[in-house]
Amino acid sequence: MALRWCDRLRCTHKGDRPQSQQPAIICVLGFTETALIPGISAAGKTATDRRYTALADGEFLLRGVQPRYQYPLPPLIEGASPALISRALIESLDLPLYVFNAGLPAPGLVPMIDLGGVPARCVSTGQAMDRATVEHLWHQGWRWGERLSQAHPWLVIGECVVAGTTTALALCESLGVTAQYCVGSSHRQSNHGQKWQIVQQGLSQLPPHPDPLACVAAIGDPMQVVVAAMVLRASQTCEVLLAGGSQMIAVYALAQAIARWQQLPWRPDQIVVGTTRWIVEDTTAHISTLAARVECPLLYSQLNFTTSRHAAFRAYEAGFVKEGVGAGGCCIAAHLLADWHNEQMVAVIDSLGDRWHKRLAE
Repeated sequence: MALRWCDRLRCTHKGDRPQSQQPAIICVLGFTETALIPGISAAGKTATDRRYTALADGEFLLRGVQPRYQYPLPPLIEGASPALISRALIESLDLPLYVFNAGLPAPGLVPMIDLGGVPARCVSTGQAMDRATVEHLWHQGWRWGERLSQAHPWLVIGECVVAGTTTALALCESLGVTAQYCVGSSHRQSNHGQKWQIVQQGLSQLPPHPDPLACVAAIGDPMQVVVAAMVLRASQTCEVLLAGGSQMIAVYALAQAIARWQQLPWRPDQIVVGTTRWIVEDTTAHISTLAARVECPLLYSQLNFTTSRHAAFRAYEAGFVKEGVGAGGCCIAAHLLADWHNEQMVAVIDSLGDRWHKRLAE
């Protein structure tokens, strides 16, 4: 199914096959207080850093390299934010971009589209969000899925939620999908034990036989329900690439569960999950196994930074960062849209890296 999806969208300048139209790149930002737990994520060295990571990634995605930022990219343990990868490809291909605030701990930038959500409480509470908030975000996602699918021929939907792999684990388990030891991590080695302990605390407080929205309210994050609604609605009329790893597999499982529960029409043949090679090749996680359990088509980019001139990008080859902010999906889109391969993508990303390092040195 994933290969058939690619064939429908493949773009080439050879022969007489028509060039595909540009997709819209969408990034949904959210926050969960799970991110404040020490050691839970490497997407920011400190809890304070992690509180603002999504805001910083969203600002960089929108503005690229600038003299100053309202929310500067936080220092990482190793590597560079995947927002640099996504921004480099979006900028070079001049792709339309939408950044949504589904629930952040501080005001977003004016170009961000505020959906009226709130940050989620920690998964361990079993009371991550109020049901009314989840239902509001569902309707917002549905409305924007309709609007975006009418305006663009296909969509690439990414996310930024620090500790989102922990909420992904919780969501999958709450929906009856075994995900322990499967989800990825921004750490070099996935911290499965820590995640599982936190998730078990939240799952123990679930009501009997919860519906999918009750699961999100108990142990989810605000991004999940927005993207599930968006993809269910958009897939009725256009192709959708969910750009991410275990977080987007969990969203796919949520969309699947809601469609069954509400008997909603949708087109699973129009949807794939697309991620990076580093996620799929991570021996401390089992993303392909998780995708198979959800019956979710999975694609991954072959992006390789071995030849990059920037150590922060080469750190990806050592297992750091791996994915986020739609990076894998943007790479897949660049290949389908412009027939770019590794050499072209690394050159474009390194070029932005040059400008970024020059800005840091000033």
